[in-house]
Amino acid sequence: MTCLGLLTSQSLASVLTVDGTQLDASQYQLYNNTTYVSLRAVTEQLVPDAWVRWEFGQAAVNTSQLELTAKPGSIYIEANGRVLSVPYGVRLENGVTLVPVRVLAEALGASVHWDAATGAVTVTGNTGQFVSGESYYDSQILYWLSRIISAESKGEPFLGKLAVGGVVLNRVDSSDFPNTVYGVIFDDRWGGQFEPVRNGTVYHEPTAESVIAAKLCMEGVNLAKGSLYFLAPTLTDNHWTMQNRTYVMTIGSHLFYR
Repeated sequence: MTCLGLLTSQSLASVLTVDGTQLDASQYQLYNNTTYVSLRAVTEQLVPDAWVRWEFGQAAVNTSQLELTAKPGSIYIEANGRVLSVPYGVRLENGVTLVPVRVLAEALGASVHWDAATGAVTVTGNTGQFVSGESYYDSQILYWLSRIISAESKGEPFLGKLAVGGVVLNRVDSSDFPNTVYGVIFDDRWGGQFEPVRNGTVYHEPTAESVIAAKLCMEGVNLAKGSLYFLAPTLTDNHWTMQNRTYVMTIGSHLFYR
């Protein structure tokens, strides 16, 4: 699971040091109890030969070992095929791209230490190798999870896609359902659990957004809030779930139930 390392509102860094160099206070800030830092300032301090630039509406970083992009407003950054969660979004202020310090440190193979007594935050580089998406994600889980998300969530908002993926993973963890993603998707009790399996759309190539949603789910992001069921009432005549399960939330056209 992506390490977010939230700092409390009382613990905004009094001093933020990156590999021995103290950053100017304008290069970091507290937002929603999370310490955000300048992507450029921290990256160039940790990796002096990094190429940091702005292109196609997002910040981009290239080093000898990393390709990273961060788009303002997005709730994730992409790094070497991984999708790392940024719950409160990538920020852009006065031309500076800001991301959570621990998320950026993870991607750069750095560590973060917070001194509770002084409020000082220290970022130290070269502490470990960042695992790429190719090595981190189970390819079969990603294959099927992205396809069921895509088939079930056409026209749904991104958060709805995340919630659908969360339902599948909640079922994997539940003793009432098979214990694998493939098993959950192709569970054939009661005529099958998912319409895309019955109509074949689960085999279609997933959208790029659905792949990103699946990766975030595999990083530990779960917006389903314990839900084990979802449905779009206007698209089905079977309302058993609405009549027999506990309502949790609505995202887009989908209602979610425990």
